[in-house]
Amino acid sequence: MEWLTVPFEATFVQRALWGGILVSAICASAGTWVVLRGMAFLGDAMSHGLLPGVALAALLGGNLIVGAVASAVVMTAGVTALGRTPRLSQDTGIGLLFVGMLSLGVIIVSRSQSFAVDLTGFLFGDVLAVRKQDLLVLAAALLATLVVSVLGHRAFLALAFDERKAHTLGLRPRLAHAVLLGLLGLAIVASFHIVGTLLVLGLLIAPPAAALPWARSVRGIMTLAALLGATATFGGLLLSWHLSTAAGATVAALAVSLFFLSHMVSGLRDRRARHTPAPAPVLEVD
Repeated sequence: MEWLTVPFEATFVQRALWGGILVSAICASAGTWVVLRGMAFLGDAMSHGLLPGVALAALLGGNLIVGAVASAVVMTAGVTALGRTPRLSQDTGIGLLFVGMLSLGVIIVSRSQSFAVDLTGFLFGDVLAVRKQDLLVLAAALLATLVVSVLGHRAFLALAFDERKAHTLGLRPRLAHAVLLGLLGLAIVASFHIVGTLLVLGLLIAPPAAALPWARSVRGIMTLAALLGATATFGGLLLSWHLSTAAGATVAALAVSLFFLSHMVSGLRDRRARHTPAPAPVLEVD
């Protein structure tokens, strides 16, 4: 069993594991709403929309997280504002913001002498470079995510299934949507330097989507998604160590693989249930 434990004897792999577990929990909370509301394209746009702030921070020698937060705020405000334009579909607005922010980011990054290094780190992250202070930031982000999720649960739930009902109940769906965008931005900002923007959707979408056929409540989906994300992190780091592959990409690929496995097994379960006769009712005698 040494092959199972030896990789995690290294301190940097232990930090990567804890970082991945924290990111999995953050992405499970935000990603569940992304899956339930069909916001995968928005998640992709938000992740790539961080590039201008990160690029500008790198060019000026500033903090990349601060730059990512600034871009996330701009993206959130832009999507919220364009969503209120009656003649413009939400997908169109998101697509325009996506292309505009990505183009601006590439323009800024092209001014840097370390273009290739900066862009590679942004796109793919480096889960094995997690530091102690990164773990503290992730823990704070997880706490904020849980607080927002608990306080906004009722509004998010109504918004996910019936926006008109949410308005009738006085839950202010527009505000709830803006807060949900902020929650999504928080998850992406907290995760991008771990697995990169191209791979963050793997942990943001795949675990909740994999949990969907097996959980009976939103909280159940979040809990199972966090466990699946942690499993993908552990397995991805283990495979990366033994196969000498990119750690972040291996974690994301395993998360996506768990999604396909989950839906394949659930499909077999449903097919078997359709061909199995229902048991005869049993009469209870008092």
